[in-house]
Amino acid sequence: MMRCAVTVCLVPEARGGPFVLHDGLEASLRRAAEAGFDGVEIFPGHADDLNGRELRTVLQANGLRMAAMGTGAGWLRRKLSLTDPDPHVRMCARDFIGAIIDFAGGFGVPAILGSMQGRVPDGVEREQALAWLKEALDQLGPRAHALEVPLLYEPLNRYETNLFNTVEDALAFLPTLRTRNVRLLLDLFHMNIEEADMPAAIRRAGPMIGHVHFADTNRRAVGMGHLDVGPVARALEDVGYDGWISAEVRPLPDADAAMKATMESFRRHFPPNRIAPANSGR
Repeated sequence: MMRCAVTVCLVPEARGGPFVLHDGLEASLRRAAEAGFDGVEIFPGHADDLNGRELRTVLQANGLRMAAMGTGAGWLRRKLSLTDPDPHVRMCARDFIGAIIDFAGGFGVPAILGSMQGRVPDGVEREQALAWLKEALDQLGPRAHALEVPLLYEPLNRYETNLFNTVEDALAFLPTLRTRNVRLLLDLFHMNIEEADMPAAIRRAGPMIGHVHFADTNRRAVGMGHLDVGPVARALEDVGYDGWISAEVRPLPDADAAMKATMESFRRHFPPNRIAPANSGR
């Protein structure tokens, strides 16, 4: 059964980014539960900033589950990436992501590799940058596998990376890895920019889909842009996707309105027999 999550950002510098709730852990989770979400996707500053016991207590108190955990603060705060020409920077990036994998895996959820994948730097051959990315994924994928969770790789749009922008290109890359524990995170905002046919791309990805970011064409909540969600929802149903649908969107016009629009769109576009009951497992 698909479940709906909302993003919770614990990084003050990311307040202008596509994260709905910024009120601290306890207040954000309470608001998420009140809005009817089943879970939360958390964007921390670092794994060391989190207290696992406290997080588990707040989740249980609000009847929520964890959906995934982001790693982007490593890029935002320290400009760490897996394709940096400096081997020390690449090592620090792997350590940062590895710590998030360990923490998230303790909750049975995956870590997301988005902005920290980096790009092909100026003066570096594409083959070399991809070799660095492969090396990192072949270390991080098994680390996640040991915790019985996948590692999520997110193709980004051309303005954020020049590595892999489309589902087809990412799917061609993944078999070159030794690890088989990397799944795709499909973000509808990025897909709207890069994919000629979003439902067809979803069908091509099929069982490789590990997570979905539910966002409209303008990075606002679904229903606040011009995305035709119906064919996207049918494609996810057709491939048997039963994971999280997570609102990584800007809190516009405010967080409450974004959450309300997300839940309305989610319930409208996914049939009840495909959706976990609201607040299920609480």
